[in-house]
Amino acid sequence: MTHPDLSPATLAVTAGRPPRVQGGPVNPPLVLSSTYVSTGAPAPGELFYTRNDTETWRALETALAALEGAALPALGFASGMAAIAAAFSLVPRGGRVVMPEHSYGVALGLAHELAALKDIRLTLVDIADTDAVVAALGHGGRSSGAPTHDEPAAREHDEPGGQDGPAALLWIETPTNPMLEIADTPALAAAAHAVGALVVADNTFATPLVVRPLAQGADVVVHSVTKYLAGHSDLVLGAALTSDEALRARLAAYRTVHGAIPGPFEAWLALRGLRTVALRVERSQANAAEVAARLVGHPGVVEVRHPSLPSDPGHARAARLMAGFGSIIGVRPVGGAPGADALVDRVRLWLPATSLGGVESSLERRRRFATESLTVPDDLVRLSVGIEDVEDLWADLDQALRGRS
Repeated sequence: MTHPDLSPATLAVTAGRPPRVQGGPVNPPLVLSSTYVSTGAPAPGELFYTRNDTETWRALETALAALEGAALPALGFASGMAAIAAAFSLVPRGGRVVMPEHSYGVALGLAHELAALKDIRLTLVDIADTDAVVAALGHGGRSSGAPTHDEPAAREHDEPGGQDGPAALLWIETPTNPMLEIADTPALAAAAHAVGALVVADNTFATPLVVRPLAQGADVVVHSVTKYLAGHSDLVLGAALTSDEALRARLAAYRTVHGAIPGPFEAWLALRGLRTVALRVERSQANAAEVAARLVGHPGVVEVRHPSLPSDPGHARAARLMAGFGSIIGVRPVGGAPGADALVDRVRLWLPATSLGGVESSLERRRRFATESLTVPDDLVRLSVGIEDVEDLWADLDQALRGRS
C-alpha cells in the first residue's frame, strides 16, 4: 500500500486510480448498489452487501492509505465522529484513556459520556507538557471537580476514586482543537507503548501533507474527511487508518456492526476532492502564516496562536516534527466574548460557520458551544483560513477588528 518513492502531493493525485488499460476510465466509477449477486458463503474480499464493503469505498481507502503511509487500506466511516467512536471501541472496558484537555469538543464529550458509563476511565492532560503526559500514562492523576488553570497538567475526570495503573490508550491531536498545542508524538508514542497503551492520533488539522502520525509511532490515525481531505464543505465522512491487521479487523467489525458506513456517493466525492488537497493545503497554510503575522501587534487583538509564529509555544516543536504549520489560527480580539462575537458579526468575506478545512475561510467563537472545554478562553475565535486572495482576507478581517462594517 505504501509508495515511499512518491511524495504525498503526488500520491494525492495518483493513488486509487483504476488499472491502466486501453479504453479504461481515468477515474473509478461510482457504483450505486446496496447489494451484489452472491450465492453460497462469500469468499474473502468478495462483495455481497454494501454495509460490509463496496468498490466505491475501495478507491478512496487505497488513496488515503497511500497518503498516510499506512500498510493497509483505510476504513471509511460515516463521519469523523464515527471513526473516533470506533477508535474508542479499542479500549477495554474500564481501561484508562489519556486525552488532551483541549481535544475536539464532541470527541471530548464522547469520552466523558463513556467515563460516566464506566466504560473507560479518563485522564485529561496538557498534551504539550511531555513530562506530565508521560507521568500520566504510567500512573494517572488524582484530582476532581471543575478544571482550572491552576490544576496539575494531568487531571482525573469522572472517577473520584483515583486512576492508578497504566493507560490503555493515548489520544493525540495534530495539533489540538482549538488551542493549537503541539504534542511530541514520537516521544509520547514511545512512552505509551512502554506501558502497553495504544496511540490514536486525530490528524484532521494537519493532514498527511504536514505530518504522518503512523510514521511517528501512532497505532491508529483518524480523520474527519469532511475537512481538508475532501475540502469543499459538501459532504460528511470520516476515516481510520492503521498498519496493524488485528486493529484494522476490530475497527472494520465495529463499522459493520454499528452501520457507521459512508455512502458510495460521499466516498466518490471525497476522492474527487482529495486530488487537489496538496494545492489547497499549500495555499491555505501560506495564507494562514501571513494573516497570523499581521495579527501580531494589531490594536484589535489580545493574543494570536499559530505555530508559524516564532513566539508561539508550539513553534519549535512544530518546526521539528511537521512539514508545515497548518491553516488554523486562534485569535482573541479586544473586548472579551462580546468583542469576539462582534468580530464574527462584522466580517463580510469570512464565513461565520462551524467546521473547517474548506476552500472558503471561516471563523467562529468556540465557546458558543456548551461542549467546548471550559479551559478554552471565552473570547477565542478559531479562524480556518482558506484559499482566497490573502489581501482580500486581511482587508475584511482588519476592518472587522477595527470596528468598521
